Amino acid sequence: MLSVAYAEAYNRDAQMTSTSTNPVLIPTILCGGAGSRLWPVSREQHPKPFIRPNDGSSLLQMAFLRGAVLPNVSSVMTVTNRDLYFQIEDEFREVRDLPGKPITTNYILEPFGRNTAPAIAAACLQIAEIYGEDAILLVLAADHLISNQEAFVNAVAEAIELAQAGKLVTFGITPTAPETGYGYIESTGSKVVRFVEKPSVEKARNYLASGNFSWNSGMFCFTASTMLQELAEHSPETLETTRYCLQQAKKASGDGFTQLEISPENFEKVPDDSIDYAVMEKTQNAAVVACDIGWSDIGCWCALGDLTAPDDNNNRIQGDAVVQDSKNCTIQSENRLVGVVGVDNLIIIDTPDALLVADKKRAQEVKGIYSQLKALGHEAYKLHRTVYRPWGTYTVLEEGSSFKIKRIEVKPGASISLQMHHHRSEHWVVINGTAKVLNNNQELILEINQSTYIPAENKHRLENIGTEQLVIIEVQTGEYLGEDDIVRFQDIYGRVSSPS
Repeated sequence: MLSVAYAEAYNRDAQMTSTSTNPVLIPTILCGGAGSRLWPVSREQHPKPFIRPNDGSSLLQMAFLRGAVLPNVSSVMTVTNRDLYFQIEDEFREVRDLPGKPITTNYILEPFGRNTAPAIAAACLQIAEIYGEDAILLVLAADHLISNQEAFVNAVAEAIELAQAGKLVTFGITPTAPETGYGYIESTGSKVVRFVEKPSVEKARNYLASGNFSWNSGMFCFTASTMLQELAEHSPETLETTRYCLQQAKKASGDGFTQLEISPENFEKVPDDSIDYAVMEKTQNAAVVACDIGWSDIGCWCALGDLTAPDDNNNRIQGDAVVQDSKNCTIQSENRLVGVVGVDNLIIIDTPDALLVADKKRAQEVKGIYSQLKALGHEAYKLHRTVYRPWGTYTVLEEGSSFKIKRIEVKPGASISLQMHHHRSEHWVVINGTAKVLNNNQELILEINQSTYIPAENKHRLENIGTEQLVIIEVQTGEYLGEDDIVRFQDIYGRVSSPS
């Protein structure tokens, strides 16, 4: 289990000598963005942080554990989209029970993305309120890979000392090649000289040769008070509009968690800006910790493919594939056999509803396919055939002009909302578990092989009253089968404004 491995790392790292003030350290995970270069595996409602390299733990779980095991950490803050909250909770639930180290999870839920400056401003304001302004934030991306945890721990310890001295610390990655896809940081010792946008190949070669430049990782460390002061000086509109959002936010708390949900109306007034532009490029207090921590931002299919061991022809294969007279290919297939003959340097990614074939040299351009699908309103930019919901998942098995067949899985104790549809009827057949069904005014208990028919405009609800996963097959029929044909009356997950 990954959590056990990280717990062992914690027991080792906890022997480190902490600073004399024993600071409160809050890992703060920013979980936003679509990861469009990793389409078709990454989608808007199942973005890059949920990808599981080599069928292991997700990038998000790795980020959580990377911070949770550090000394003086008992709480993790996550800033993310409201629609991803329940899936993130499921991800964290798998790994957060570290032996002897309970972790509180705090959330700030955004209605839509507004870049990193508002996300960091919100985290600083909330952490200052809960833990005090001297609390230190360790800002981590949810979708990066760090393979050297020991080097990461040492880099964090160095960053904490600088943060306590009033610095805004960024982590600079020791470059290994003239990479043109990253921003750079020029520095003298720990002092930042300047931030540089993604360079040309010639400039990147010069940066590498000079030894004074590092890649900008997008990870940061600072006290809440320092960042709030810098935001007040360099980006006051961001700070004040974000503060108002949090003051008006819907608040919830429970055993081991807190949650703030920001309203769309208020968040629209917040500037869309990155923390680099808003603060880091303007401040006189920027510092850098240069480090070699086995970092990758997994920015395209070439980077993700490199995590899989190559065969004798440098093909990197994940899943079921038969390859003949081909080399230098990245191939991934979730549930179908892929045959490859006589090709070189291709990316071939097969999912149940979409296939990507691309030249490796143009891997960065995959985001263009994602953008086209979004502009066309095609669901393949947003959803997989398997879609996560607060209560479980549904998978579209087959669909036609007037029918759709789904496999629906409901977690024990969970239920879908009390709802109805104007345009479709549904037939439910239980294939595993025990269901309680409300069908208009009739309440039914259904077990394996039992079924019920729900005409259009009947109020209905499905609940798992058993201890195992409830699985049903749903057959929809009607002239319109879109997911937006739903009217919710009651919902335990807050997806209606008020119960009726």
